[in-house]
Amino acid sequence: MVMRKAAAATTCLASAIALHTAVNLRSLRRPNPSAPIVHEHVSLLIPARNEEGHIEATVRSALAQAGVPGLEVIVLDDGSDDRTGAIVSAIDDPRLTLVTGNDDPVPAGWLGKPWACARLARLATGSVLAFVDADVLLQPWALRAAVDEMRAGGFSLVAPYPRQQAASILERLVQPLVTWSWAATMPLAWAERSHRPSLSAANGQLIVIDAAAYRSIGGHAAVRADVVEDVALMRSVKTAGHLTATVDGSGLASCRMYNGHVQLVDGYAKSLWSAFGGPARSVAVNGLLLAAFVAPPLIALTARDRRTRSIGAIGYAAGVASRAMVARRTGERVWPDAAAQPLSIAAFSALNAVSWFRHARGTNTWKGRPV
Repeated sequence: MVMRKAAAATTCLASAIALHTAVNLRSLRRPNPSAPIVHEHVSLLIPARNEEGHIEATVRSALAQAGVPGLEVIVLDDGSDDRTGAIVSAIDDPRLTLVTGNDDPVPAGWLGKPWACARLARLATGSVLAFVDADVLLQPWALRAAVDEMRAGGFSLVAPYPRQQAASILERLVQPLVTWSWAATMPLAWAERSHRPSLSAANGQLIVIDAAAYRSIGGHAAVRADVVEDVALMRSVKTAGHLTATVDGSGLASCRMYNGHVQLVDGYAKSLWSAFGGPARSVAVNGLLLAAFVAPPLIALTARDRRTRSIGAIGYAAGVASRAMVARRTGERVWPDAAAQPLSIAAFSALNAVSWFRHARGTNTWKGRPV
């Protein structure tokens, strides 16, 4: 009887999330690839540290932006010890500026990426700033479409989530959750009208922001010590009274965030400990995820009576449906990956545990810098 009640409760939770996913996706904005020419001056800013494997393709995709005649592209070689700077300097385009940093310690109270973004913003002359990671490939219409979405919607910041590319097994388990997490759980229509900081989801791979709004909050100085600086930046913009939007950027850009399981574990370990506002909330969020998406299939496999197993199977199907709806909407791989949703959530919770363990020991690093 206890197991049946547990099955019913967790299945109701998974089903509620699936229903919310279906409703939510109707509100998800998709920037228009046929958006009109941007008549503003736009600064596309790329922080790069040891990115010789990606930087040329990223910069060339930035320079290939169509319909943005007032474009400048600024790349910061942030103390790289590989060929990142040399590769960028070999690209001949008057719209491109390479700034060479050094490997000195970042100022007290700052983390590396916010400091790099702040330095880039100081050099920018555009009325719109677009922060792009050095491993992101932009479609030729990406910037035009994102700026149009921001201006037409009356937003000061838009966060188009690029399509997340994944190759290894662990990448395929975890990376789709980057988009699924907010598309399934954050009420998008409400978030676009609200100044509540909690209703924020952003991905630093691609963020487009009004320059005046950015400077009004103090720029990246407002999030100088935040490991998850992209979400913190959106929260700061909302707190200052501006509107923001999280949008489907799968048609604008793509990114393979991590190359293999070692990079993925290190990448998530550096930040997940700070993602939910403290250990208690982290335990609560992970507990809810495990209850909604791992408990039902476990019950379906282990319960003694058929009715309880059937209830668990319904919960499992609801979790798979939520994942599949988001994957189909954003152009990611649907099958068989969506069927592995319980394993994805279990892997994500394990990464949370690794992140907290490393944080407690002070061993979290990224690209040679402590986090």
